[in-house]
Amino acid sequence: MQHILVTVGLLLFVSPVVNAQDAKQIVTKAEDNIRGLSSVTEMTIQIKRPTWTRTMSMKGWSKGEQYSMIVVTAPAKDAGTVFLKRVKEIWNWLPNIERVVKLPPSMMAQSWMGTDFTNDDLVKASSRIDDYNHKIVGDSLIEGRKCWKIQMIPLPAAAVVWSKVNMWIDQRDYLELRLEFFDEDNKLVNVMQCSDIRTIGGRVMPVRLEMIPVEKKGQETIITYNSAVFNQPISIDFFTTQNMKKVK
Repeated sequence: MQHILVTVGLLLFVSPVVNAQDAKQIVTKAEDNIRGLSSVTEMTIQIKRPTWTRTMSMKGWSKGEQYSMIVVTAPAKDAGTVFLKRVKEIWNWLPNIERVVKLPPSMMAQSWMGTDFTNDDLVKASSRIDDYNHKIVGDSLIEGRKCWKIQMIPLPAAAVVWSKVNMWIDQRDYLELRLEFFDEDNKLVNVMQCSDIRTIGGRVMPVRLEMIPVEKKGQETIITYNSAVFNQPISIDFFTTQNMKKVK
C-alpha cells in the first residue's frame, strides 16, 4: 500500500512537468507546420470597417524562426513597403521617403499598416516557442476537429505584446485554429479564427485568418493565403536591409 501511495505521489509530482513539455512540443510542431524550413507565400489582406473596406496584397519569405521579409505589392500607394526580421531586429523600408527605419520593441504592439494585426503578429518579433511557458488546459472541437487548448504565459524577461495567449491546435494535423490575445489586465482584446483548411504548397493548413477585435463591432482583418512554397533553399543573405529596396 505504501508503495502504491509513493508511486501515485511521484506521478502527481512529475505530471505538470510532462504536461508543460508536451504543450511546448505541440506548439513547436504547429509552428513548424506553418513555416517549414523556409517559405515563400503570397497573401491578400482585407481590412473591414463599419463604413469602408480596403484590400492589400503582399508577398512573404521566411527562413526558420529568425528570418522573414514581407513586401506590400498592392495598392500602388503602399507598394514597395517592406518589413524585415533578422534575428531580433525589425526593419521597415519606406519607399516614399527612401528610408530604412529600425523599429523599437515599443512599436511591436502597434497596428500593422492600419490592420487589426500588430507589428508583432506579422513580423513575429517574439517567439511563441521560446518566449512563453506552455500548458494544456483543455480541449474542444473547432472546424469539426478535436483541438488541444494551450495557455501561453510569457516568461518574466520576454519582450512580448500580450500577457496571455490561448491557442487551439488540431490534434490530427497540428493546425492552429483559434487564438485569443489578452492585455496586461487579463482582458481579451483580439480573437484570431483560422478556417478554410486545404492543401497549399503540399501542406494541409488553414488559408483564411480572421483577426477580430472583441470590442470593435463591425471591424476585422482577414488574411488569405493565395499560394505557398515550402522548404526551398533561401540564403540568409537574402534577409538584409540592402535587399529590402529590391524585393518585389
